[in-house]
Amino acid sequence: MSADSNSRIAWHRVQLKKNRDALKALETARFTVGEIANSKMRGQTREAAADLKRKIAESERCLAEHERQTRRPVTTDLQGLSSVVSWSSWNGRANGGR
Repeated sequence: MSADSNSRIAWHRVQLKKNRDALKALETARFTVGEIANSKMRGQTREAAADLKRKIAESERCLAEHERQTRRPVTTDLQGLSSVVSWSSWNGRANGGR
């Protein structure tokens, strides 16, 4: 991954990693230790997981929007390829011959 010149995007990348790790740890602990019979604790765990999922989705949306705006389009469709005058123009020896 390259360094981001946009501090907002860099912040979202860090938050995305941090929140994914926290969610993974929360879910792993839930299955490793088991759900406590206390319904209040289960509710808090669900709320924490839902909050982390919401934050992850928000960061993913922000990063996806940034990628759509900055990523160079890949032209491999037929129309893009047909606009090339001749494949020999890609060769350095097109004009000189052999």
